[in-house]
Amino acid sequence: MGRHQNHFIMKYFPQRPELFTANRGRFIQEMLPGSIAIFVSNDEMPSNGDAHYPFRQNSNLFWLSGIWQEDSMVILFPDHPEARYREVLVLIRPNEMKEKWDGRRLRAEEARAISGIQTILWLDMADSLLQQWVHLAENIYLSSNENDRKSGSALTREYRFIAEMQQRYPLHRYVRSAPIMKKLRVLKSPVEIEMMQAAVDITHATFSRLLTFIQPGVMEYEVEAEIYHSFISRRSAGPAYSSIVASGDRARTLHYITNDQECKDGELVLMDFGADYGGYSADLTRTVPVNGKFSKRQKEVYNACLHLHRFAKSLLKPGLTFSEYNKQIGVEAGKSFLNIGLLTEADIKNQTPENPAYFKYMYHGISHHLGIDVHDLGPRSGPIEEGMVLTVEPGIYIEEEQMGIRIENDVWITRDGCRDLMEKVPITVEEIEAAMRRG
Repeated sequence: MGRHQNHFIMKYFPQRPELFTANRGRFIQEMLPGSIAIFVSNDEMPSNGDAHYPFRQNSNLFWLSGIWQEDSMVILFPDHPEARYREVLVLIRPNEMKEKWDGRRLRAEEARAISGIQTILWLDMADSLLQQWVHLAENIYLSSNENDRKSGSALTREYRFIAEMQQRYPLHRYVRSAPIMKKLRVLKSPVEIEMMQAAVDITHATFSRLLTFIQPGVMEYEVEAEIYHSFISRRSAGPAYSSIVASGDRARTLHYITNDQECKDGELVLMDFGADYGGYSADLTRTVPVNGKFSKRQKEVYNACLHLHRFAKSLLKPGLTFSEYNKQIGVEAGKSFLNIGLLTEADIKNQTPENPAYFKYMYHGISHHLGIDVHDLGPRSGPIEEGMVLTVEPGIYIEEEQMGIRIENDVWITRDGCRDLMEKVPITVEEIEAAMRRG
């Protein structure tokens, strides 16, 4: 008999509700007077027949409540005349027959313990109360996907809910929640860093396991299987994104997820993977020799990439703009690629700002925001701020040599620099080779 996903019993240890209480407080501080804010959960997505894809909660709703269950809502109305209705969590009512098939749903007391929200309503009784609350409000905050990396035009539940509300209440003023969320979610609290560090530690342990497993003849999908096994056995919900295991020339494909080829003697294998823990993501990339020993050329290119990685980390501090950050890395990349014979002095001299010479061998950005989502909310311009978590992931991709190398760590921006959450993960040629010899 096939099984559906259990929607709320998570593998990780319970989080502290103070995290979500503080997050709601931060959002409420940004709201206009006389406003109600409504957040809805993601859809349960059908696949084929009566099956569903694994449920993924709406990131904003999770950030506000810690609730990982379908058919949920968070309602914030700080000016409601009755204090009990200023923070409300709406859940689907537990159904005995449905639970026999799909597993338990949250009870009110369980939801209070997770979220810190005291007023719990069932979905089948929420509509009439919501109507009363909306009539008391002047402004309605609604959420939509304003991630700068958004692609596709699917009408998710958020967008259907926006259309429904605008039809039912056409004379209200509607306000976007997304700019507030982008401002708040990008700055991680110490409690959030604890969750991300736990995800990083699971990812670190998994990489250490892989260093003793990889050898000539292993299949990419076998490496991927080790990743899944190691994650789940350590209380991770699983990968935070589709794991990349790219050996040989396939490492030049940035989002290679086929993972179906043999890892051969003399090749490098690029692995980009990260655990999800407590709803938060890790994002690690390492490139290692399949046979446990870098060739002279592989070591030369790897160390050039590691130099860029360390150079980028040395730049990261509050106040530095993303454009200046990328510009300085680009200049250093040009020098590094010249040193390892990829570029010539003429290439550097003839480059333009729109098409710098290093683009031929490093054709992606160095950093992205990280958090609940692996490509988390956050600005791509303006200054870097204390509290941001960024990846640092330079890569060198050489078509002529059928080689791709990327090195990625996750860093938390501090008052005067950054803290590398992955500082203990093996990263040098010597560390990687020593671990693989032990294996």
